[in-house]
Amino acid sequence: MELKQVKGGVCAAQGFLANGLHCGLNPDKEKYDLALVYSETPCQAAAVYTTNKVKGAPILVTKRNLAASGGIAKAVIVNSKNANTGTANGEERALQMCGLAARELGISPDEVIVASTGVIGEELPIEPIEASIGALKEGLSEKGNRDAAYAIMTTDTVLKEMAVQFELDGKTCTVGGMAKGSGMIHPNMATTLNFITSDASISAEMLQKALSETVKVTYNCLSIDGDTSTNDMISVMANGLAGNTAITSEGEGYELFKKALYEVLAGLTRMLAKDGEGASTLIECVCSGAPDLDTAIAVAKSVVRSPLVKCMIFGKDANCGRILCAVGYAEAEFDIDRVSITVSSAAGSYQAGENGKIIPFSEEQAANVLNEDEILISIDLNQGETSAKAWGCDLTYDYVKINGDYRS
Repeated sequence: MELKQVKGGVCAAQGFLANGLHCGLNPDKEKYDLALVYSETPCQAAAVYTTNKVKGAPILVTKRNLAASGGIAKAVIVNSKNANTGTANGEERALQMCGLAARELGISPDEVIVASTGVIGEELPIEPIEASIGALKEGLSEKGNRDAAYAIMTTDTVLKEMAVQFELDGKTCTVGGMAKGSGMIHPNMATTLNFITSDASISAEMLQKALSETVKVTYNCLSIDGDTSTNDMISVMANGLAGNTAITSEGEGYELFKKALYEVLAGLTRMLAKDGEGASTLIECVCSGAPDLDTAIAVAKSVVRSPLVKCMIFGKDANCGRILCAVGYAEAEFDIDRVSITVSSAAGSYQAGENGKIIPFSEEQAANVLNEDEILISIDLNQGETSAKAWGCDLTYDYVKINGDYRS
């Protein structure tokens, strides 16, 4: 299947409108802080949530809404600057946000997905949202994807959106989305906020299956700082306007859709890793030669989430014993004495390990390789045919600065 990358983010798929604006939650009037995504046609919906025991009020409300509506959604409303988590009236505020969006759009509150991101433990004021909901709805547009993507940013330095098209049953289908996140990101669905739209026709059951399977090999293979957030969520809405034969079971159509979904989620995951708080270098780790997928994932994740590997990449110091160490404590069973390690970038590559040992390499070549802003660490277990990727970033002085005064 050929995938074609297109512009438009959450508005790339047919029938989706979006908007974002400044409502007043953020004291900086130049920054948007409220977004809305809408489909006039009812969508099959699916979602995956943070594994943190502390879950933001919007997550609890969204779960109930999707259960009450039978997996049908028509809109997403999301704010930044305030996480609406850890407060006594959090669920009340999340329900109010759903009600405000539903009133303006003429839909049921159960058909609204709600999300929030920002500071934990501070009461979310509803007044700015209520005062701006009319303008937010009136500004909905097929070209509103960038405004929506800007509105969900917190410490992000760039907006993150992606979309692809593919052919299914002779029909052009699209999957697109937007994401936010720079910090408090760690595997096991701590993946910030992510909203995906599609015009493919697919059942809610198969949509949930595709999402859960794809999250395992994309977002759950991302680590910025080891903190699993309270509000992280990814939702997918599919309105079926492409006109393909509905995907109701596994088969060729399902695999085509899942491949497109992977392309979007992997692309957004990479963007999230590269824009980690204070990050200067993207780290991608590929573990190949694994006996099974879980082993490959465990090893790749272990490398990208290692604080010492992150510091090694930041300092451009070829202290590759740190990579071997991270491979060694991965939560998986394999023979370490068969493992090889290669580090590469746009400047070239060097082999750092063989048969479970660090081997001599050119320090000059290693310095050249590490002096790039994207580094690939390749781990070959030489014990199978399966591979997996994980993404992360270096750990810099600026990460501490950003999180030392996050509320100010």
